[in-house]
Amino acid sequence: MHYTHPFDPILFSDTKILILGTFPSLDSFKYDFYYAHKRNQFWKILSSIYNMPVETIENKVALLRTHKIGLWDIVASCERTNSSDTNLKNCILQDIPTLLKNYPSIEMIAFTGQKAAKLYAKEYAGLSVTTVVLPSPSPAYAKLSFEKKRARYAEVI
Repeated sequence: MHYTHPFDPILFSDTKILILGTFPSLDSFKYDFYYAHKRNQFWKILSSIYNMPVETIENKVALLRTHKIGLWDIVASCERTNSSDTNLKNCILQDIPTLLKNYPSIEMIAFTGQKAAKLYAKEYAGLSVTTVVLPSPSPAYAKLSFEKKRARYAEVI
């Protein structure tokens, strides 16, 4: 089935770090927000680093705003049958160069996994912005414990 990204990026005039995922999970589509799968550790990681609540969308946006973090996904549209990044086909990417031009305060792009980083590198390797790959917060990525994922995120952001 073909999907188009359902969310606008969450960005602020002073965003320093842009966190780029791959594409929203089916649960994110259902619950109308980023990283909505109940076992995804993204919001739990950020909450524990910054000691801020993330029970509501408003809490999540406030955390991002306070810490100058933007949020979006690299894929604008694709075909898929489940939420796995390995299942994404015929991906069309977001216009990252225009986004960086419109938000010149962005100093770093942090990817929430290898797939997002590889898609970016394939299309946008020549852009002059620092990039870093974070461990996937997905419940499917069990190679690292929550504590190790949290430590890596804290080191970067």
